[in-house]
Amino acid sequence: MTVKLPGPQAGLLTPSGVGAASGCLRLFGHAVAPCAAPATKRRRLWQLSGSLHCSIIGTCLTTCELRQILRKIQPSQSDSETDHQLHGRAVVLAAQQGPGSKLLQKSLDRRHRSAIRLFAKASNAEALRAHWNAAQERGEIPGAYWAVLTHPEATEGLLRQVFGEVHMLSHLVGAANRADIRRLRDLEADNSALQEKVRRQQRQLRDAVVARDESIARLHELLAKAMTSQPPQVGGDEPASAAASETTAHLLADLRRQLELERTARNKSERRLQDLNARFETERRRLRLLEEEDRTLREELELAELSLTERLSDLHTARAPSPTLPGTTLLYVGGRAHQIAQLRALAEQAGGSFLHHDGGIDDRSGLLEAQVARADLVFFPVDCVSHNAVTTIKRVSRQVGNFYVALRSSGLTSFAAALRTVAQQRHGEWVLPRQ
Repeated sequence: MTVKLPGPQAGLLTPSGVGAASGCLRLFGHAVAPCAAPATKRRRLWQLSGSLHCSIIGTCLTTCELRQILRKIQPSQSDSETDHQLHGRAVVLAAQQGPGSKLLQKSLDRRHRSAIRLFAKASNAEALRAHWNAAQERGEIPGAYWAVLTHPEATEGLLRQVFGEVHMLSHLVGAANRADIRRLRDLEADNSALQEKVRRQQRQLRDAVVARDESIARLHELLAKAMTSQPPQVGGDEPASAAASETTAHLLADLRRQLELERTARNKSERRLQDLNARFETERRRLRLLEEEDRTLREELELAELSLTERLSDLHTARAPSPTLPGTTLLYVGGRAHQIAQLRALAEQAGGSFLHHDGGIDDRSGLLEAQVARADLVFFPVDCVSHNAVTTIKRVSRQVGNFYVALRSSGLTSFAAALRTVAQQRHGEWVLPRQ
């Protein structure tokens, strides 16, 4: 039997050669499941289409994890490979049933076991699609992608949809990061140019100092020769003595003039060096701020992933997560309207009472002061809140002595990471943020 699909994708799920005799279907040219009876086991990595392996390796495993996996197979080779070479070798291994693909399968299952357990509850393609859409909303792409591709109920249409969405997501992420990467490279190039300029100025200054010292030594030598060539004569000729004095005066004047020129040149070089050092320090501070921002984003992402993974694990084991902020009133000012329900759910899972104010767009701005005074903690995303609302939050918070947290963005991960950080500091002394 041949399963036909509408449009240009028709005919891609068909029996093939020996696979048809053994009752296997082929997806993108690879056997994926028996056709005589419904599949009951998850698909293996080497059973998937070769066109999926690249996206699986790139999306579901980090480069560090991949290097550790391949080091177990060929230690010396994996240490010398670039990230791209490592990725290519892993894609080749994934298509071959053997120790390499089995080790990759085991690592993927272990890393994404929470998502696999969650998606295992889906009994048909529509339920599987609903789980995938929900995972997309939460931003949990890697685990959901692996769980869908290996699920026995995944149809070819669903696999095409999931593959296409992950493919386009990689383009969006690349476009978002390209500007930051280009800016960092420009800063590195400017930094290198400034360092080379500083080294060149230092060489010129050193050469000028050496030339000045040589000139001074030469003038001293000339002066000494002039003074010893005409020794003083007691009762001697007064015109000769006057000529010697005049020669000495000329030499001294020339020496002072040379010394003043060298001093001026040195002061000019020192000022230029100070300007270059100041510019270099400014660029270094900018680079340090970028590195700090990158580190903050990574920590926030790790905290968010850990928090969401723990909550999913708690849901799978049929027990509610322990509240981390019981009895705390949380006020969220600003943000996007379609995310408020999810923000409220995160706050209530932490045991807090959730309030929201849009910053004066729809709600009356007079309510904001009362809500800030009532709340124990105030959160606001710096990318989606009005300046007047931020000013009111800071003023009222200082008056009543409560606390506010400026979130990096209006995304769910920023709020989840902030909740986790505040919960970890709950038993310590809170310090009012100063802006």
